[in-house]
Amino acid sequence: MVNIVIVAALLSVTALAQSPMAGADMSKDSKTLSQLENAWNEAHVKGDAKGLDELWDVDLVVTVPEMPRMTKTQSLAIWKSGKFKFERYQTSDVHIKIYGDAAVVTGRLQRTRTMGDRKVEDDWLFTKFYVRAKDSWQVVAFHASVAPQEKK
Repeated sequence: MVNIVIVAALLSVTALAQSPMAGADMSKDSKTLSQLENAWNEAHVKGDAKGLDELWDVDLVVTVPEMPRMTKTQSLAIWKSGKFKFERYQTSDVHIKIYGDAAVVTGRLQRTRTMGDRKVEDDWLFTKFYVRAKDSWQVVAFHASVAPQEKK
């Protein structure tokens, strides 16, 4: 019985000793992912296809309302075409959850884009799935759906 208590105490001390380090790593990763989220938004407003290319994994899948599902290559082609420009690309209520070398980022996205002479306003809820490879985070999936509107 004494051996069980000693083992339990040692495991508790070991777990407590490791918790701050794990928390520090999570905090560093959260900060990095938050910076990448800002870079994503800025790249959209600036029309920075190169910046988006760096943020997106080769296996990227984009699923957004009223458009076909797209790969990285298809998404980059749209950006390089210059057919539309963003006046606003703003996220809010952003939550980051890290699972080892994977992370899920959720939030609300409000954007204004111009396509030719037509202006389009989007209000979406989004989910991004990041993976880390060689100490670098990249987006492998982006999904958005129309945000529910408040009843008046």
